[in-house]
Amino acid sequence: MPATRTALRAGLATAAALPLLVLAACSYGSDKDKTDSAQKAGVAADAKKLSADSVKIGYFPNLTHATALIGVQEGLFQKELGGTEVKTSTFNAGPSEIEALNAGAIDIGWIGPSPSINGYTKSKGQSLRIIGGSASGGVKLVVNPDKITSLDDVKGHKIATPQLGNTQDVAFLNWIAEKGWKVDAQSGKGDVSVVRTDNKITPDAYKSGSIDGAWVPEPTASKLVSQGAKVLLDEADLWADKEFVITNIIVSQKFLKAHPDVVEAVLRGSVKTNDWIKADPDRAKASANAALKALSGKALPANVLDPAWKSIKTTDDPLAATLGIEADHAVKAGLLKKPDLDGIYDLAPLNKVLKGLGRPAVADAGFGVK
Repeated sequence: MPATRTALRAGLATAAALPLLVLAACSYGSDKDKTDSAQKAGVAADAKKLSADSVKIGYFPNLTHATALIGVQEGLFQKELGGTEVKTSTFNAGPSEIEALNAGAIDIGWIGPSPSINGYTKSKGQSLRIIGGSASGGVKLVVNPDKITSLDDVKGHKIATPQLGNTQDVAFLNWIAEKGWKVDAQSGKGDVSVVRTDNKITPDAYKSGSIDGAWVPEPTASKLVSQGAKVLLDEADLWADKEFVITNIIVSQKFLKAHPDVVEAVLRGSVKTNDWIKADPDRAKASANAALKALSGKALPANVLDPAWKSIKTTDDPLAATLGIEADHAVKAGLLKKPDLDGIYDLAPLNKVLKGLGRPAVADAGFGVK
């Protein structure tokens, strides 16, 4: 069911570069400053460096980026990198992270599939590669149960998505089309009113009654539920095996070529972080929440954190087969011209890490480097 699989659209139509958000400063001070900085980052003074002094990692302060949150928080990336220091930057939007990657402000990033596609196609295949998976799931349609009691009731109501052309926006537009309803993708007007609303604002919009529901990622969905909304549909139920990419790992092609050992170390750290998460989910959940508190100043309450965490699955597999389907949905919605995705994946470093751990290789669904 083509329409039963959606998710890769984080920022497709909003390709215009947004301003960079929170970029970690790069210090060029004295040797003592560098030593102090490295020790604060958990780098042993005598630790052996890889081919780069540091690696700049970007991600979102979001539960769907749990691998990055926890890997940094627990020092699991730093352990694999030895004397090569981890420097971090956080972002609130995919386009700004792509801009940072293109500018060399970050080397490796955790990001949604749509900005990955958009960044790759806009650069004519020169800017980035997807080198691994990170998360699947964590997207829901939640509604006001006083106004909407069934999927058919969605017609005629106001439903929020995070951003024009983003991953959830395209998923919702595709679902609407499969229902046989008509909506103008750009304006959001039609049989359903698609109201593009920043996730930070969506709970207040719901509380005020200006929207009747939302197709959103976690933890926004669970925040709405805590306000009385009801989960009407979990997007995972629309996909084969209930899996679709929501977060993957990208790298600058320039950095990949210059520092393959560093890229491999970060991927090894990612795989071991996912193992750490699976071995003790409750401890991992607490670690992710602690990281969110450190970044945003506020931890998630249990009635939001627990259901949100449960619906997100960490994965090393980038679920590449879902990428093409998601791109097709964006094309079908009129938000993207048919993209050439050949070469968007380079999974050789990840498969080398997996082989070293005695695990099977993951596939690129025909979109890998030749």
